Amino acid sequence: MIFSKPISIVKNTFSLWFIYFIILCPISTSAQIIQSYDVVIYGGTSAGVSAAIQCSRMGKKVILIEPTNRMGGLTTGGLGKTDIGNKQAIGGLAREFYQNIKRYYLKPENWIWEKREDYTGVGYNTFNEDAMWAFEPSVALKVFLEMVKNESSIHIVYNQRLNRKTGVKKEKQVIKSIQMESGQIYQGKMFMDCTYEGDLMAASGVSYTLGREANSQYGESLNGVQANNVSLTLHNKISRNAIHHNFIEGVSPYLVKGNPKSGLLPFVRAEKPGIDGQADHKIQAYCYRMTLTNHPENRIPFKKPFGYKELEYELLFRNYEAAKGDIRNMYNYGDPLVPWINSAMPNRKTDTNNQKGFSTDFIGQNYRYPEASYDERLKIAALHKKYQQGLMWTLSYHPRIPKQVRDVVSQWGTCKDEFITDGGWTDQLYIREARRMVSDYVMTQRNCEAMDVAQDVIGLGAYQMDSHPIQRYVDVNGFVKNEGNVEAHVDAPFPISYKSIIPKKSEITNLFIPVCLSSSHIAYGSIRMEPVFMVLGQSAAIAASIAIDKNVQTQEVSYPELRAALIKNNQILK
Repeated sequence: MIFSKPISIVKNTFSLWFIYFIILCPISTSAQIIQSYDVVIYGGTSAGVSAAIQCSRMGKKVILIEPTNRMGGLTTGGLGKTDIGNKQAIGGLAREFYQNIKRYYLKPENWIWEKREDYTGVGYNTFNEDAMWAFEPSVALKVFLEMVKNESSIHIVYNQRLNRKTGVKKEKQVIKSIQMESGQIYQGKMFMDCTYEGDLMAASGVSYTLGREANSQYGESLNGVQANNVSLTLHNKISRNAIHHNFIEGVSPYLVKGNPKSGLLPFVRAEKPGIDGQADHKIQAYCYRMTLTNHPENRIPFKKPFGYKELEYELLFRNYEAAKGDIRNMYNYGDPLVPWINSAMPNRKTDTNNQKGFSTDFIGQNYRYPEASYDERLKIAALHKKYQQGLMWTLSYHPRIPKQVRDVVSQWGTCKDEFITDGGWTDQLYIREARRMVSDYVMTQRNCEAMDVAQDVIGLGAYQMDSHPIQRYVDVNGFVKNEGNVEAHVDAPFPISYKSIIPKKSEITNLFIPVCLSSSHIAYGSIRMEPVFMVLGQSAAIAASIAIDKNVQTQEVSYPELRAALIKNNQILK
C-alpha cells in the first residue's frame, strides 16, 4: 500500500520535504506571488514619491518600487541646492515638500552643528518665505518618509529591480504586469516609470532616443555638437559661465607635453568632436553631488581611493600650471581657486557640484550607462566614485596642486552623519540625462523660448537650458578642450505638455513617463530639475487616477477635466 508507513512518519517526511523545497527553491516560490494595485510606480525618485502620495490622496491603491534601498533620488542623494529658475512656478506637492523642509529647520533642536541665525548659505533668506530650498540629504529623506507615512494606501518596496528582458507583460498596447528580478509580479491598471534611466519605458517597447539631436531636427540652435561655440556666440542669451567651464588655453592633452606621438592622457577622445549642430549619441557628464563639512567633529578627511592613478589628474595639474603662478586669474567668476561650486547647506554642510574645466564631472565616461546592464551600471558608477574620490584627495594633498588650493580643500571632508554606510559618500549618481521618450509631443528649445507653447499644460519649466560637458577632445591647435557645455537663459516659465509624459497611443495606453519625458536634449536641460520632476510626477498621478475612474486610456483623458483637477491640487499652470 502507498501509505504503509505510520501516519506520524508520513507527516514528518512531508514536513522535511516541504522545508527542503522552501529553502532550495526561493525563486520558484516568489515567482508565484502576484500583487495587484491601481497604480504601479517603478522608481522612488522625487517624482515617484510625489506620484505615490497623490495617488493615495485620490483613493488609489499604489505601490512604489525602488530598485535601491533609499527613496528620493537626487533630492535625498545630495542635491540640496534646489535648481529652481522661478520659485513661483513650483506648486502642489513639490511646494508642500519645500514648506515641510522649512518647518523642520524652524525648530531649534534641528540645528546641531551651527545655530540657525548663523546660517547665511543658499536659501538663508527663505526663512521669510513660505518654503525653504536648501537642505541636508538626511533631512530631505526624513521629510519624504513623513509625508509617505501619512498616506495609508501606499505600499513601498526596496531593492527590487525590474526584469528588463522579459519582465513586462502586455496585451496589445496595455501593460498587464511587471516582474522583478526576484520573480515578484505586480499587476496594475496604470503604470508609471519614474526612474532616471527610463528602464520600464524601454522594456515596454516605447520609442525613445539617446544623445543630442541635430539642430535642424526641431529648429533649434543650442542642440547638437557645440565644438566651435558658433551657435553659442550667435545666441544672445548664452551664459558666460558656459565659456569658462573649460581649460585655460594651451593645456597639452598628450602624455608628453606637445608630442602627439606619445599618446593621449586618460579620458581625452582621439576622435574629432563633430560638426557644429550635428547629432550624436553622447550624453552630458555625470558626477556625485557631495555633502561636505568643515566642522572638525563631523568631518571625514578625504582619502586616496584604492587603485588611485596620478596620471588621471595630469590635466588638472597642467591646468593650474598654465596659469603661470597667478591662479587667481584662472577664471573671472565663482571661486577663483577651487574647481567646484561649494554651496552652503544648513548645519555647516554643503552641496558641492562641478565647476571649471577639470572638476567632478567624469566627462565622456558615461555613454554606455543608459543601456547598460545593472552590473555594468554599478561598475560605471564605481569608476565615477573612484575618480571623484581621487580628485578630492588630489586637490587636498597632492604637492603639484597649488598650496592655496590645498589649504582650502583639505579643510573639508565628507560628513559622519550623512550616507554613513559608505564613509559619507552618496550612492546616488547624478544621472543628468539618459533615455528620453519620443512621443506625439516633443518639448524643444522652441518651448523654452516661448516660440512654441503647449496648450495641454501640466506644469511649468523655468530653469536655464543647462547641459554639462559631453566630451573632451583635442582642438585644431593641439590643446585640450571640453565640448557640450551650454547654459542659456530662459526668460519666463514655460508650459510642459501632457502629451510629453505619455507614449504614442499605438505603443502603450496605460503608462506615464514623467522623468524621461519626450524632450530634445537641450530642452531636457531645463526640465530635468528635481522640483519639476515632483510636479510632473504629481500631475501624472492625477491623470492616472482620472483614467482609472473613467476607464479610459491615458491618451483619452479629458484635458479640461485634468486641468481642473490639477488646479484643485495647487499645480501652477501659468
